[in-house]
Amino acid sequence: MPSPTRTALLAGATGLVGRELLAGLLADPSVVQVHALVRRPLATSHPKLHAQVVDFAALPVLPAVDEAYLALGTTIKVAGSQAAFRAVDFDANLAVARAAVAAGCRRIGLVSALGADARSGVFYSRVKGELEDALAALPLDALAIARPSMLAGDRPALGQAERPGERWALRVSGLLGPLLPAGVRPVQAADVAAALRQAVSTAHGRVMLASGAMQGAAARAARAA
Repeated sequence: MPSPTRTALLAGATGLVGRELLAGLLADPSVVQVHALVRRPLATSHPKLHAQVVDFAALPVLPAVDEAYLALGTTIKVAGSQAAFRAVDFDANLAVARAAVAAGCRRIGLVSALGADARSGVFYSRVKGELEDALAALPLDALAIARPSMLAGDRPALGQAERPGERWALRVSGLLGPLLPAGVRPVQAADVAAALRQAVSTAHGRVMLASGAMQGAAARAARAA
């Protein structure tokens, strides 16, 4: 069973879901320390937060942690090429996972994507699926994988450009609302983060979190608190 007092590692703390993961972990009284691996200094400060600027291609030895959250991600457009995209979404996430396991971590949460499949003909989905399979091969007690559809959240507040696909999906969802299947409706980043934190602390083995099932997770967590 997970420890009643936990130490967490987070990679990707400045992203849409990563920001929500960081806030949730810092607010959780059972989490005593949060180690955030970042490319540049964080603006956030907190007594429990230990941010470390790293090169994800050459990670240092990591501190001992109970659980790790992988939320590193980009787009091919932002990365500039498929190879650069893979270096972030596959290589960097897997490197953090392996380093965390070497430091004693046995519980990992991953922000993946709807349609992730190592056999997919779509490059994006194939890379996501290959990462899921690579993590499943690690010696873990729990692997929780969140597969959100289009993410809803305030990207401009993070200094990120809005993604055209997400903007379109949000507009369609606003018009059609409940007529859309739950599994393809845009999901709030806060819901993804809340569902993933809950799953990592309680899961046994490999657990998949479908997009529809994560809807409303933040509100449920707030009511339970």
